[in-house]
Amino acid sequence: MPYTIATPATFELSIKKSRFICCVQPMTDRAAAQAVVAGLKAQHQGAAHVCWALLAGGQSAAVDDGEPSGTAGRPMLDVLRHQDLEGVLATVVRYFGGVKLGAGGLVRAYTDSVARALLGAERIAIVKSRTLHCAVPYALEGLLRRELEAAGAILSDVAHGDAVRASFTLPQTGVDALVARLNEAGHGRVLWFDEA
Repeated sequence: MPYTIATPATFELSIKKSRFICCVQPMTDRAAAQAVVAGLKAQHQGAAHVCWALLAGGQSAAVDDGEPSGTAGRPMLDVLRHQDLEGVLATVVRYFGGVKLGAGGLVRAYTDSVARALLGAERIAIVKSRTLHCAVPYALEGLLRRELEAAGAILSDVAHGDAVRASFTLPQTGVDALVARLNEAGHGRVLWFDEA
């Protein structure tokens, strides 16, 4: 099951006089992530690198920002993937301390920074949901409302006309069972629509 994080979390790591300042935060898309990175570069003008990794809305990014290829962005992205995260931006601002860490040292520093920042982040399960639309005779409105409540569905719209039209949202995993129960209990009198 994929997860996201509720709020930003930070962690700072010092290795051989280099400072690695990491922030992991919820993020919707690449454009928003690039705006955050641009803000960090403006805020930390003395930093040697602002590396980042993103998994959001089917988009991913791994940016080394001048570090040797594959030593920063990719390891950071791997941490996000390994923890099954979605909608998360990881940034690491590095202030160079004058001592080179080597490729292995850089990979460890960037990986550890992100992993430790994530330890302080509240993880939230991403539950995919689906919106359904149906119409029932007035006699079945009570049944419909009871079934929706029992299934944990959120009723978003009800219109009373020739029949009761309802729109509701529920977790994708419960859709088939609810539709089957309503169809059976309604004896074929529940009409389903693609749109409200």
